[in-house]
Amino acid sequence: MSEISSEDRLAMRDSFARLLAAQAGEKALRETMANPHGFDENLWQSMAEIGLLGLIVDPEYGGIGGDAQILEDLMEEAGAHLLCSPFLSTAVMAASLISASSDESLKSALLSSICDGTKIFAVAATGENGLWTNEDISVEARKQGDEWILDGSASFVLHVEKADHLLVFARAGGGLRVFLTDPATDAVDVQKLATNDPTLRLSKLIFSGANARPLADVDEAAIETALELAKLAQAGEQAGGVKRIFDITVEYLRTRYQFGRQIGSYQSLKHIAADMLIEVESAASAARHAARMLATGSLEAKTFVSLAAFACADAYRDVSAQAIQLHGGIAYTWEHPAHLYWRRARTGLWLFGSSDQHREAYLTSLEAA
Repeated sequence: MSEISSEDRLAMRDSFARLLAAQAGEKALRETMANPHGFDENLWQSMAEIGLLGLIVDPEYGGIGGDAQILEDLMEEAGAHLLCSPFLSTAVMAASLISASSDESLKSALLSSICDGTKIFAVAATGENGLWTNEDISVEARKQGDEWILDGSASFVLHVEKADHLLVFARAGGGLRVFLTDPATDAVDVQKLATNDPTLRLSKLIFSGANARPLADVDEAAIETALELAKLAQAGEQAGGVKRIFDITVEYLRTRYQFGRQIGSYQSLKHIAADMLIEVESAASAARHAARMLATGSLEAKTFVSLAAFACADAYRDVSAQAIQLHGGIAYTWEHPAHLYWRRARTGLWLFGSSDQHREAYLTSLEAA
């Protein structure tokens, strides 16, 4: 468990909120959406300067040694502002995987480059079906002399456009391993995928004899840990996003008048808003509890991460859709932000596994217990 106090966690969250308010408002968000790289490099460096990119990296490698709780806290702020960045792939998944390696020389170099913001990582973690399970990995690694070679394909890879390094989940010797390779090599074909969410960049990768280096001792257990952190981070992001679109909607109900009457005063709309609030609070509770379980190393952590994963995804989907209905026609316009939250919510229904998968995993865990 991290030694960072609750007061320091709150201070970091406040600092991040101020940074996002200053550099990632709606105007900046729309500019970033049009950026071919999908993120603001100045904001990325600002995040590095206040220690956010080394959030879960040990201090000896330049990080701050944070845990799942502070990660979830900060992801709520990221979700509220619809942050466009390779944070999940670089500062969460890559940082977690590299931290598990026993190669101290490589580990030190890569983790320090994450912490100072000089290197960006993409992670190829699933195949064509987007199941985010071991069975869906279709990249094969084979030994050729003293080198490892990658063949096959991976899909739904986040933020490859500016990635300096690529971590690939691949089958090798009957199990899964993680390999480091260069996404710019001719042996890696990057194909951009169309998305309904303009704040997101996704690609399909085809490997044709790509040279790669295995991360020493990064096995299936380390892969599972990284994916659990990614699911938790996304749940926090969804909890923050659903709270923000709810607040935007409530403010609209308070300030919008029709026929001389505040529309929020209608009993039917009050009931809808009350139901939305229950989902908002339930999402936050689920994400925060899962973070506590992960941070304390609870044996039930995986169960509660699954609960948070589907509870937050479903709440975000329902509340963002209801928000559009309550705003009326204005929410369908490009100029209004409501549809951007709805789009991000739709993405979260399948990224890192579907809501149904997480629900099934949760129920299976309960039955086993």
